[in-house]
Amino acid sequence: MASSKDRSAADNRHDGGTAKVCVITCAVLEDEVGHFARQLPNIRHIEILQQGLHNEPDRLRRELQEAVDRVEHQFPEADTIVLGYGLCSRGVEGVRSRRCRLVIARAHDCITHLLGSKERYRQYVAEHPGTYWYSPGWNRHHVPPGPERYKQLFRQYAEKYGEDNARYLMEMEQHWFTTYDRATFVDLGLTDVTEDEQYTRRCAEWLGWSFDRQCGDPRLVHDLLAGPWDEERFLVLQPGQTVRLTGDDRIVEAVSADTLEVVAADDVGSRSSATAPNSPQADPENASHNAVEEEQETPNG
Repeated sequence: MASSKDRSAADNRHDGGTAKVCVITCAVLEDEVGHFARQLPNIRHIEILQQGLHNEPDRLRRELQEAVDRVEHQFPEADTIVLGYGLCSRGVEGVRSRRCRLVIARAHDCITHLLGSKERYRQYVAEHPGTYWYSPGWNRHHVPPGPERYKQLFRQYAEKYGEDNARYLMEMEQHWFTTYDRATFVDLGLTDVTEDEQYTRRCAEWLGWSFDRQCGDPRLVHDLLAGPWDEERFLVLQPGQTVRLTGDDRIVEAVSADTLEVVAADDVGSRSSATAPNSPQADPENASHNAVEEEQETPNG
């Protein structure tokens, strides 16, 4: 097996059109990935992992590694595995392949995929630091802040812990909402999202937040699947390499999987200097999770 040193920069820009590609993606990007994959004959297989794994980075790492191993075994003709993930609470750190290349976008989370670039994501968040993101995939696979979420969580807590404890836990969540002031809906314009946009508007009104609509840019998702994988937007990992957080504008870099010290889940928030908004360590659901020992989903990992 050739080492990373034997691979040229040109190989990292390999034209995805000639590669035999399998895709492993979070369910949040299922529709977007599926839309473009149907147009690309080189896509051999798409595997969807459930939303919310970023809330437990160690579990995400484990399940993503199992998926990579499974794909390499079941599709021996594949030479490339594309990951429909960002850094995702650092849950992708430590994941490696044994035979195929791994390709991942330079992104903190799936919102970058929808906006189309890490630069646009960074600029928007800098200008609107109190943003909570909504998208068709997030609305479908997660109950974001809004009246439906309040009712659902209160009912769950009340049934298990009684109404007094439920009120206390909901007060914790409502207090956390004050750190945000904007609900931003983003999509790629692939389908009619009128209901999703209206839902986001209702959530914003209920929360007392402003509403914004951003038209996404499909090029990052398309090129992630189709290539070419330029170094500015993508990281191409050779077998035996894995992802590591850089803490700079590159977001991720390739290192030997044998030498990487994987950060424990409890240290993710304290050691990452590039935490994205809506990440688990900023979400009250984690406080609720610790208080009531109940698993819940966390948005935009």
